[in-house]
Amino acid sequence: MSDPSRFLPEPGQATEFLQEMESTALEALLERARARREAVHGNIISYSPKVFIPLTRLCRDACGYCSFARQPRQVPAAYLEADEIVAIARRGATLGCTEALFTLGERPEDRYPSARKELADLGYPDTPAYLAAMADLVQRETGLLAHTNPGTLRRAELLALRGVSVSQGLMLESTAVRLCDKAGPHYRCPDKHPLVRIATIAAAGELAIPFTTGILIGIGETRCERIEALLTIRNLHERFGHVQEVIVQNFRAKPGTRMAGASEPDFADLLWTAAVARLLLPPSMHVQVPPNLSFSRFAELLNAGIDDWGGISPVTPDYVNPEAPWPEIEKLRRATESFGATLAARLPVYPDFMRAADRWIDPRVKPLVLRQADGDGWARADDWSPGIADRPMQSFPAAARPARGLERVLHRAMRGERLTEETIAGLLRARGGEVSTIVAAADELRRCTSGDVVRYVVNRNINYTNICEYRCAFCAFSKGKTSDLLRGKPYNLSLDEVARRAAEAWERGATEVCMQGGIHPSFDGRTYLDLLRAVKAAAPAIHVHAFSPLEVSHGAATLGVSTARFLQMLADNGLGSLPGTAAEILDDGVRAVLCPDKLSASQWLDVIETAHRLGLRTTATIMFGHLDAPVHWARHLLHIRDLQERTGGFTEFVPLPFVHMEAPMFLRGIARRGPTSREAILMHAVSRLALHALITNVQVSWVKLGVEGACRALAAGANDLGGTLMNESISRAAGTEHGQELPPEAMDRLITGLGRRPQQRTTLYGPVDDERRRTSYRAAPLVPALPPPSRGGGLFPASVATR
Repeated sequence: MSDPSRFLPEPGQATEFLQEMESTALEALLERARARREAVHGNIISYSPKVFIPLTRLCRDACGYCSFARQPRQVPAAYLEADEIVAIARRGATLGCTEALFTLGERPEDRYPSARKELADLGYPDTPAYLAAMADLVQRETGLLAHTNPGTLRRAELLALRGVSVSQGLMLESTAVRLCDKAGPHYRCPDKHPLVRIATIAAAGELAIPFTTGILIGIGETRCERIEALLTIRNLHERFGHVQEVIVQNFRAKPGTRMAGASEPDFADLLWTAAVARLLLPPSMHVQVPPNLSFSRFAELLNAGIDDWGGISPVTPDYVNPEAPWPEIEKLRRATESFGATLAARLPVYPDFMRAADRWIDPRVKPLVLRQADGDGWARADDWSPGIADRPMQSFPAAARPARGLERVLHRAMRGERLTEETIAGLLRARGGEVSTIVAAADELRRCTSGDVVRYVVNRNINYTNICEYRCAFCAFSKGKTSDLLRGKPYNLSLDEVARRAAEAWERGATEVCMQGGIHPSFDGRTYLDLLRAVKAAAPAIHVHAFSPLEVSHGAATLGVSTARFLQMLADNGLGSLPGTAAEILDDGVRAVLCPDKLSASQWLDVIETAHRLGLRTTATIMFGHLDAPVHWARHLLHIRDLQERTGGFTEFVPLPFVHMEAPMFLRGIARRGPTSREAILMHAVSRLALHALITNVQVSWVKLGVEGACRALAAGANDLGGTLMNESISRAAGTEHGQELPPEAMDRLITGLGRRPQQRTTLYGPVDDERRRTSYRAAPLVPALPPPSRGGGLFPASVATR
C-alpha cells in the first residue's frame, strides 16, 4: 500500500470548510442537509436488524473511553466458542435479523498469553483467522450475513474476510495524531494511529470490500479536525467507491474508564456534525447516527440529513455502549413515519452496492445475500415466497396522509395517462403506508372499470413435452433428452393422449385448452399443426389457446415461412388465441442472463404484434422476482401498454411471480427467491394503474400466489382469477405447493368470500352458456394417465407425431 497520508485533505482545506459551515446558522445548515438527503435518498430511512456477536472482549489497545475491552480476569474465556456464536445467531434469525455483526478487540494475542493459548487450543493462528472461520460458520448455519468489525487488518486478512462476509468496517474516529499523545484518549493504542487506520480502509477499497467507517466526536478533537476526518473519508471513497456509510458517533462518558469525567458533546454539536457530514460527503453515501446514543430525539436527527439508523438488535445489547439500550423498532418506526419518512430494513450491504454485486460481493457470499434481498436490494420484510404454502404475506399500515407527489401520480394514472418509466418504477418501490394508498387506488379503479365481478375460465393445461433445446436459467420444467435432474423425467405426449385430454376437458365443462411445451429438437411447424388438428378432432367446439411467441417463431423458421404466414396456418387449423408467455422480462440486459438463446424483447413484441394484426388475440405476461428490479418491470409494462395502444389485441395482463425452489438459476445461487409479498401485490396494483384505459383485465396466478395471495391481489386491482387448469406442470416443476386444479366450486367460494360475484367466461371474455357451466359443476374426477405419472409429474414417454 502506498503512503496513506495521500488521502488526507490539502492543507487549509478543512479550515476553509469549517469557516463556511460555521458562518451558516444551524437551522439553515440542517435545512440544506435535509434537502440533500431527500434529493438522493428520498423518504427511505434504513436500519439493519442484527445480532451483536462480541467474538472477544480482550484488546491490545487501551482507549481512554472504552468499556468494551476487558482484562483476562474479567471474562470467563478469551473468545466465544462456536456453539455460543451459532446460538446467538440462531436467536437473531428466528426474530427476523439479517446481519451478524462481529465486533471484537484488536489482536489480543499480541498482549495476553492467555489469548494466544486459547487460540492455539481452538486451532487458529490469530484472531482474524478465527473470526473468518466463525463468520463462515454463522452464514452457513443460520443464513445471517456477516459484517466484520475487527479493527486494523493486513491485506491478506481483509481478503480472507471478504470471502466469508458481505461487508466490513473500521471507524476512522479521527485524523488528529495528537490524540495518541500521552494525555490523549488513544495513548497506548497502536491501532488508533490515523495513518494505520487509513491504510486499512484504503486496502479494503483496493479489494472492493463494501465498507463502513465513521468519526467519533467529543474525545478531544476540534471541529476542524472532524472536517479533516470527513474529507479523508471522502478522498478514500472518491478513489475506491467502497465506503457505504459514515457513522457520526457521539462520545458517551463511561464509569471505570480514563475519560469517565470528560464532557460529552451536546446535542446541537451532534446535529451540526451530522449535517456537515451530509454536506461534505458524496451525495450517494449513507450517513448514520446510532439511535441509542441520540437521546431519543429521532426527528431532529432526521432533520440533520441522516438516512440510516444503523444496526439494531432485538436479541443482544450494544456491548460497546451498554448503558444505552436499543430503541424498540416500532418506536423508531413511528418516529420515522411522523417525520414523513418510511423505515426500511436493509442488509449489511446497501442496495447501491447490491446493484453491482458482481464487483462488490464475493461469489461465495452472493447466494446468501440474494436469498435475503428484495428487488431493490433491501431486506425482505417477510418469509413469503411464491409457490410456498402457509407463509403469511406482509401487511401494510394505512397511510396517515399520502404524499402530494403520490396523489398527483395516482390521479394521472386514473385518468389513463401514460406514466413514465421512472414514475412506474417509483410506484413499484413503494413501502409502508404508500403501498396501502396505491392498492386502494388500484382497487377503486378496478371497481370503476370492471365492477365487482371476478371472472375465470374453465380450462385444461396440456404441456405436451418438457424436452427443450433451450436452456432458460429460470426453467425447472424443461428437460434434456435424458435428464432426470430437478422435478420429473423427460416426456412427450402422443397425439392420442393430447386428444384424449382435450376430449376429457370438454366433458368436464371446459371451454378452453391451453397448450404449451418445450422446443423439442425434433419438432417443426407441422408438429404444432398436428397438435391443433388432434385437439379439434377430439373436441371441435373447444377454444385452443396455444403456443408462445417462441413456439410460433420456431415453427415458422422450421417451415421456412414468415411469422405472419405461419400464424395464419395455425389459425386455419383451429388456433383461437395465443398465450403471451416467453416474455419473462422485456429487457435485453436481463434476458442476456435469464434466457440468452431465446427471442429478444423486440422479437417477442414483433410476433405478438403480427398476431394482433391477423386478428388473433393474446394475453400479456411478466415473470418477475429473479434477476430483475423495479426499473425493468416498469420498462416491461410500458412495452405492453405501447403495443396495446397500437393494436388493442391483448385480452388481459398476467403477472407471474418467479417460483424459485427448483429453478436452476436459484440453485446456482444467482437469483432471488421470488418477489416479496409487497412486490407481488404492488405488481398487480401498479399494472392496473399503468395499463388503465387500454387493458381492462388484470389476472391473478393462483397457482403461484396461493389462495391468500390471490385474495390479496383481487383486492389490489386484479379482476380475473385465470383458469381452473385441471393439470399444471410448469409451476409444479418449479416447486409450487399450491396445487394443480381449482375447480369452479372452489373458485366461487374464494370469490364470494371476498364479497364479489363469480362469473365463468370464455378465453376472449365472452359469456359461457348454461350447458357448459352446468357441466363444469358436475365434472367427474380426472382419469389418471397410464402408466402412472413418474415422480414430479412427468407423464409417459411416447413418440411425438412429426413427419
